[in-house]
Amino acid sequence: MRPWTRVIWLVAFLLATAPAQAQSPDPYLDWVRSQAAQMRKADPLPKADPLPQDALRQKLAHALGLDTPLAKDLQPKVLTTVQGDGFQVEKVTFQTFPGVRMPGLLYLPEKPGKYPAVLNVHGHWPGAKQDPVVQARCAALARAGFVALAVDALGAGERGVERALGEYHGGMTGASLLPVGLPLCGAQILENSQALTYLQSRPEVDGDKLGVTGASGGGNQAMYIAAWDKRLKAAVPVCSVGNYQAYLGAACCMCEVVPGALSFTEEDGLLALTAPRALMVISASRDARQFSPEEARKSIGAARKVYTQLGSDKALVHQVFESGHDYSKPMREAMVGFMRLHLAGQGDGSPVPEADFKPFPREELRCFPADAASPEGWISVPRFAQKIGLQALTSNPLPADGVDDSWRKRKIQALQKVLALPGDDHEHDSPELVLSQSADTLTWHPEKGVTLTAAIHPASGAAPAVILLHPEGAAAARKHPLFKALADAGAWVITADLRGQARQGDAIGSAPDHNTAEWSLWLGRPLLGQWTLDVRSLAEAIVSSGATGRNGGVRVVGVGSMGVAALTAAAQCERIRGVAAFRAPVSLLSEKPISGQRLGLLAPRLLVEVGDIPHLAALPEKGRVVLAGGVDGQDRDLALDDLKKTFQGAGPRELLPATPEAQKAIVQAILHGS
Repeated sequence: MRPWTRVIWLVAFLLATAPAQAQSPDPYLDWVRSQAAQMRKADPLPKADPLPQDALRQKLAHALGLDTPLAKDLQPKVLTTVQGDGFQVEKVTFQTFPGVRMPGLLYLPEKPGKYPAVLNVHGHWPGAKQDPVVQARCAALARAGFVALAVDALGAGERGVERALGEYHGGMTGASLLPVGLPLCGAQILENSQALTYLQSRPEVDGDKLGVTGASGGGNQAMYIAAWDKRLKAAVPVCSVGNYQAYLGAACCMCEVVPGALSFTEEDGLLALTAPRALMVISASRDARQFSPEEARKSIGAARKVYTQLGSDKALVHQVFESGHDYSKPMREAMVGFMRLHLAGQGDGSPVPEADFKPFPREELRCFPADAASPEGWISVPRFAQKIGLQALTSNPLPADGVDDSWRKRKIQALQKVLALPGDDHEHDSPELVLSQSADTLTWHPEKGVTLTAAIHPASGAAPAVILLHPEGAAAARKHPLFKALADAGAWVITADLRGQARQGDAIGSAPDHNTAEWSLWLGRPLLGQWTLDVRSLAEAIVSSGATGRNGGVRVVGVGSMGVAALTAAAQCERIRGVAAFRAPVSLLSEKPISGQRLGLLAPRLLVEVGDIPHLAALPEKGRVVLAGGVDGQDRDLALDDLKKTFQGAGPRELLPATPEAQKAIVQAILHGS
């Protein structure tokens, strides 16, 4: 009799006689939304007094890495000047982070003097600071008596991975900063703060009269920098304000993601941090739901309570325009009127008519030489992440004298925190065992509200149980050559769709799991942590069923990105007595955007708190750890000698090539480990 059969028929009978329940078309998204709603069920806004506001700023700083040091010296440079109609434009660069230069276009009024200044952050216009829409609002500001600074965000405009204008800095590019503890959103906030310092250094600028505006992703940055930097006296975010929960179910750029935000605030908290300073939110009637007027009103209405407490209710304004997602001429005219009132003390806030404007050709506004492969101070997002990560690893190396129990315990505790994993006392529902017509299946609940199903390929008699994980889920795992090799070797082979793996339409660019990974980040529950919990609880369910075979435990084999999940699960679960990573990535760092992997691997602060992939490979204590091949950031196989160098210091780990000829050795190593 099969080990599971004793309980299968009873559970099958109970399920057959239970009332039928409609299956949700998207159970994972339903779970994500329910988690968010529970987190924000009782959501006190920061009061008007400074203590709660400071506490929220501290949480924001931790989530976004806002304690990352900026360069102490701007080292500003004015490159050339371009004459416009009623203004002039200086091409400038200045230092933000040490060794990193930010290119900008400084629009100056024709007449000499000391003027209020407005920082213009571009959002996802393809031309970034050079885009005609961005040029138009800067020109309008300069003609109205403001200094306007337009800058290229990290990864956009002149600062892409390649030198051509128009690159998208989201997806795996932006996500590369997550493991080093400085999400792209945080890096932009810090650079924009340095841009304000640059404006204050200019003799044409009245440093006490600073404002900020932007649309879409730039509107988000306008909101965040206004909440963070109190030097700003007025902010106009455009087509960006909604609420965080409305992001769940939508796709947005990595530059808009605040890891864990829903665990400590909603957007109304950010808006309230700007109080009592002037804030005008502009919405478009035909915008996407997450930026819609309806969602914006939820956040603005709550934030208004704080403005009212401070006696500054009139400083918070919401305007809705009949428009799609844009920064249209009427919107720009409203913004200029608002800035005139609150920065220059002129007018009553009414729109300022915008004169005709002919934009400059985009290429003429470059600050870095177009033909230079790597201009001074230029750095791409992945290289910047690599630079920070390598610096962090110098103070967090693998122990030179070998891994001991004390080091392992500290790192496992850090891993548990980074991945938001429950402790050993974690309770989950007992597994349900069901016999289908075609194969045995195991249904289990890693946590409340989550139901997952594994397919079981049975073996004859007592044999090791092996969980085979594939990035594309159970069906892909059953097609992988390792499935047949394990089955032919006599193992029980279990395949499963872990959380988010069965969803369709998740891919953005080279990130196959972009949307599920992004929504998980908003919750502060990175996908790698969810996968780790799924595998850990599946291993416990298998052992509880009595189907562990003669070796008394479960083995886990992970292909590609799932090799990392296999390692983290083995570090967290004593039931896992052997683990193999097959063609898994060997590092979270890469000079170019990581390809061939899941975005869900890039858990915030993983590298700085725990370490790189070799650190994770050193964590499992029970049984054998097999590293079958390994790939670099571009999914290229590494030679065995390179693998040995990479994993030197990770302890007695077995290294094998990931070749078809080596599959028998891989299977033997994982099945017959201690």
